[in-house]
Amino acid sequence: MQITSTAFEAGQTIPSKYTCDGDNVNPPLTILDVPEGTKSLALICDDPDAPAGTWVHWLVWNISPETGIIAENSVPQGATFGTTNFGKPGYGGPCPPSGEHRYFFKLYALDTTLDLDINSDVSALENAMQRHILETAEIMGVYSR
Repeated sequence: MQITSTAFEAGQTIPSKYTCDGDNVNPPLTILDVPEGTKSLALICDDPDAPAGTWVHWLVWNISPETGIIAENSVPQGATFGTTNFGKPGYGGPCPPSGEHRYFFKLYALDTTLDLDINSDVSALENAMQRHILETAEIMGVYSR
């Protein structure tokens, strides 16, 4: 399984359009080679370089395994957003207080759909995914202020 973006190459700078310094919308993502038996996909975007510990920027689950593209500034049909460290559901782009930070977009192929409500956070999502992960993929971009 692979996750890529037409907005940035792996390990390269995420354009400011997708950050708090720009439009603060999610970048387009392409999903390839989803494994057989996948019932849903989940996505976590986080920043492990945040001063207070890993900061969660985006949580999405119950993405259809047929989803090949998550378009810019969109929610895959039927998917659910979780609550980020910004205290609300939806995408919150890179917004480091200073210096260069890494942002990981982590994709999970699951053998089930998840029964979580929109107020669920990353811990609830990770707990629900336990023993259901078929495969993972990620792309990392950087952003500096």
